[in-house]
Amino acid sequence: MIDYAALRAVAAVVQTGSFERAAGLLHVTPSAVSQRVKALEDRLGFFLIRRGNPCQATEKGEWLCRHLEQVGLLEAELLRQLPALGPEEEGARVTLHIATNADSLATWFLPAAAAFSEETGHLLDIAVDEEGQTADWLAHGRVVAAVTSREKPIPGCRRVGLGALRYVATASPAFRDRYFASGLTEATFAHAPVLTYSRHDALQARWLKEALGMQPVCPSHWLPSTHAFVDGSLAGMGWCMNPVSLAAPHLASGRLVELVPATPLDVPLYWQVNRLAADLLAPLTRAVEAAARKGLVEN
Repeated sequence: MIDYAALRAVAAVVQTGSFERAAGLLHVTPSAVSQRVKALEDRLGFFLIRRGNPCQATEKGEWLCRHLEQVGLLEAELLRQLPALGPEEEGARVTLHIATNADSLATWFLPAAAAFSEETGHLLDIAVDEEGQTADWLAHGRVVAAVTSREKPIPGCRRVGLGALRYVATASPAFRDRYFASGLTEATFAHAPVLTYSRHDALQARWLKEALGMQPVCPSHWLPSTHAFVDGSLAGMGWCMNPVSLAAPHLASGRLVELVPATPLDVPLYWQVNRLAADLLAPLTRAVEAAARKGLVEN
């Protein structure tokens, strides 16, 4: 039999980052939490939690936490249908782990999260990574659903097409005049600083290749923030690809300019969900699809 008290202890430690805070969440002593976790680890023969500050789940610990999320969804649905079974266990409120890219979170995704939370009462733990990397979180069992640019279905998951997030290559007028006065050439791009989100961020290079047919090596500022990209562009720090919904008011006011007018880059996005949880997550999928229809463009 699965020891769900022990599983909840593991999940609480992962969620809060410490045994002490997990004890407060579960209304037991830290010693009780430690004993439950250790007993389960001894039974399984491997560690479920990496002790540290904060404590984190091992890969197998992540799988158990996602299993507990699915159990929590089932229990919540059962209690909605049969409320006479009793009130929800204290400290057992469902927290779902999902992943999305930063630009979606900053533009269109939050209304979906808010609508789902209001409808179900569930909590969300949203991880942020590049749109090409979020699928790995799902494949490795770290989340139950993800917004991703990966079109191919992840094994064990269902995939829904959402539309495309549209980007435009922008810079401040002063930056354009300083670095591109002699034109948009490989030489000028090789001298002009670009803003880059992370080592996985290929949007700027992709636009250069698709729009201009060039692949220069650009000097880069590293800014892991969607809104910092806009602010950095406005401040003349560099050029970059910004979501058109965030850049539009600044383009209209003239504070930003498109490096090449009417050459957007559309990045198709998909919603992939663990197949075992897909039916229980139908309200979240509906909310994501509705938000995507408003915030994304058709592929």
